[in-house]
Amino acid sequence: MPRQLGDLEDAVMTRVWQWNRPVTVREVLEDLQQERSIAYTTVMTVMDNLHQKGWVRREVDGRAYRYTAVSTRAAYAAALMNEAWSKSDNPAAALVAFFGMMSPEQRRSLEDAVRMARADRPEGDGAEDGPGEEGAREGPPGEDRPGERQAEGADGTAEAGR
Repeated sequence: MPRQLGDLEDAVMTRVWQWNRPVTVREVLEDLQQERSIAYTTVMTVMDNLHQKGWVRREVDGRAYRYTAVSTRAAYAAALMNEAWSKSDNPAAALVAFFGMMSPEQRRSLEDAVRMARADRPEGDGAEDGPGEEGAREGPPGEDRPGERQAEGADGTAEAGR
């Protein structure tokens, strides 16, 4: 299961996801420096850590690397929600509480998403089984899928916070 990104990891990944193209450390640094004072080596280390954890892939471009996201922000958010839901002692109660916190607009968006998900599934594929179906979603690194690096690390960057 994925670990929540730390504050700086999230700031870097936000740019990688938003720009949706291969990016260099320098590009990310220059954008981050509009908000905070940060060193090139710090951004380089964070991007290397994200690569080691499987969040980004990189390719050599001259003397620099270009980094690309391995999965989408939506897949990352979905995996975090699924992880929180599945860790609950009473998943149904957790979902009811979650729905209770939603605004009417968020509930409508969720209802629309459920309708789209049901429409995308062929009949008789187990759609009635509900959330948690393995293989039915794209997920970020760290999910238990063959050939993918686990998103783990003890570098202290997986703190909560946004």
